[in-house]
Amino acid sequence: MAALDERIDGGKPFNWGRVSAEYAEYRDIYPREFYQRIADRGLCVKGQRILDVGTGTGVLPRNMHAYGGKWIGADISEEQISQARRLSGGMDIEYRVVSAEELDFPVGTFDVITACQCFWYFRHERVAPLFHKALKPSGKLVVLYMAWLPFEDEIAGASESLVLKYHPQWSGAGESIHPIDIPDSYREGFELTYHEEYRLGIPFTRGSWHGRMKACRGVGASLSAGELKSWDREHRELLLEIAPERFDILHYAAFAELTRR
Repeated sequence: MAALDERIDGGKPFNWGRVSAEYAEYRDIYPREFYQRIADRGLCVKGQRILDVGTGTGVLPRNMHAYGGKWIGADISEEQISQARRLSGGMDIEYRVVSAEELDFPVGTFDVITACQCFWYFRHERVAPLFHKALKPSGKLVVLYMAWLPFEDEIAGASESLVLKYHPQWSGAGESIHPIDIPDSYREGFELTYHEEYRLGIPFTRGSWHGRMKACRGVGASLSAGELKSWDREHRELLLEIAPERFDILHYAAFAELTRR
């Protein structure tokens, strides 16, 4: 299902379903520290019901399933949910194909709602009251993000420049460390009770970094077949020139915890 959002990439359509296979293979890259910091806040653990909105291939529920929480993952893309179900194996995780704006759960269903790598896609004036309704009193909305740092990491910067050559409108470029921006729509129903930002080195090979870049919105989800073929050739050549076979890419992670009023 193609999405078109005037706030993102200059309104150029993108379709995560086109790149679900690569997303499943190459974007499950968060280190254990990423998940442990969530659990250390007492979130997404045993005894809690958690809704993961924009779950994609179920990266967050799958990797935090061992902490004992009861998960539902929701995503607008049927292809992404299909991958999530395949990868979840025998885990007790429920998945639903539904957009954040169409969520409909009874009042006070969840202890925690998570949104990992997807928060900026939401129509916040619509979803903020839906999240508020679905959470228990004092329930938590947890917004999570991780991105490479192109101005601090040479390989990341070069790869990003190549994406912009093919997709100049791509708005995912130029990241630096900063707190997650929480829109005003959440101020009435939520209080920001915690945030943190920290650096991480994420290991890759040339092949896995190439796959990670292909699985980003600015490449596999939006380029035409011809553009994608040319990008693929150029990026492989670029990595042969500038990258060893194994390397770390400098990222930062950001975490924002909002408590339901």
